[in-house]
Amino acid sequence: MEPAPNSASVALIEAGKVLLIKRAYAPYQHLWTLPGGRTDPGETAEQCAAREVREELGLSVLALHHVETQVLASSKGDWRLAVFASTRFSGLIEPSDEIADHRWVELSEVEAMRTTSRLHHVLERAFAVVGGQ
Repeated sequence: MEPAPNSASVALIEAGKVLLIKRAYAPYQHLWTLPGGRTDPGETAEQCAAREVREELGLSVLALHHVETQVLASSKGDWRLAVFASTRFSGLIEPSDEIADHRWVELSEVEAMRTTSRLHHVLERAFAVVGGQ
């Protein structure tokens, strides 16, 4: 049995676009990516994903669909990142200080952006999971 994820992120998809954030701090400072972060003790990956979206963007996620779980190596050890996608969320975007910028983008725009590793691939899968919405 594989260890449980210790971090999570979410692709929020609406009208053929995904909401990306530009991280203000390390890790991944100044790179475009999905909102997310580390799990708190006793928290599931789904709970972490919803909490991180709420903390970073002020949005409530109403439904999460698992896209994939990645194993990412870092100087602080391996991360098991559960990636989710959702087309059901509510609220007004109110970015936290962790977010340098945010933008709704089409999948075709992502390759020209400075992003975290394999983001385009992850987003292709996320769009497929939610039916290309």
